[in-house]
Amino acid sequence: MISLQNRALAWAGMVFASLLLIAGIAQAELTIDDSAALNGEKATKSVFLIDFTNPRKTAFYLDIIRGTHEGLVKQGVTPNMVLVFIGETVRYLSTKPDDTLEMEFGDDLKSIAETAKILKQKGVRMEVCAIANRVFKVENETVLPQMEVVGDGFISLIGWQTQGHKLVPIF
Repeated sequence: MISLQNRALAWAGMVFASLLLIAGIAQAELTIDDSAALNGEKATKSVFLIDFTNPRKTAFYLDIIRGTHEGLVKQGVTPNMVLVFIGETVRYLSTKPDDTLEMEFGDDLKSIAETAKILKQKGVRMEVCAIANRVFKVENETVLPQMEVVGDGFISLIGWQTQGHKLVPIF
């Protein structure tokens, strides 16, 4: 028969082993990073091409980009990010969206505007293609105030890439 003292020792050993296992899992989660890809880099230059046909997807990915910026900073990297919006996406970047869009996607449009404010505060440049504005009937003057209207989103992409920014296409 197992003595009470041996039971207590066995129980304590199981608790200790469980704590070690939990600590190991927590440590493994803490070491997940992008150090292999960053390979000691202290700064990055990226240009995101954003072309969506859905405001919800636009809001989702803008929040992901915000998290990417924060993730780079947490890993000791200074991000230099530019977002270039083309195509139908420009419809979701207006302070005066059409009534149907506002009624159906009001919360998503608010999320886009709020995330744009946060990204601007972080130093992210956001550009909206004037050609897309014309095609999708968005007045340049109504583009969110955190964003700049540029003549041609493709020329902007070419320029940023020529300056060393790496293309991140999102569509």
